[in-house]
Amino acid sequence: MRPAASFDWDKSKDIGNQDKHGVSFSEAQHAFSDPRRVILRDILHSADEDRFVCVGRVGLGTLTVRFTYRDGVIRTHDAGYWRKGKRLYDEKNSLHR
Repeated sequence: MRPAASFDWDKSKDIGNQDKHGVSFSEAQHAFSDPRRVILRDILHSADEDRFVCVGRVGLGTLTVRFTYRDGVIRTHDAGYWRKGKRLYDEKNSLHR
């Protein structure tokens, strides 16, 4: 059994994300706890290292989180309640109903 990943982020990016998208990176962690979450490689933002997208339910919404994963640490880059993420989540999870 692998140990749980830890989370990390740039504090100034977190503040900027809260101002722009209304979501703290601390809140964004909860998307990873959704047992029906969807995790995909983010091919549009993968220049220097692999980036990923996690889409999961948090409260009453569907949250999209862009992140990198290195040495057991999930580094959050941005997060928001975006329509595209919700559509993806709904499409992937409609197969499991």
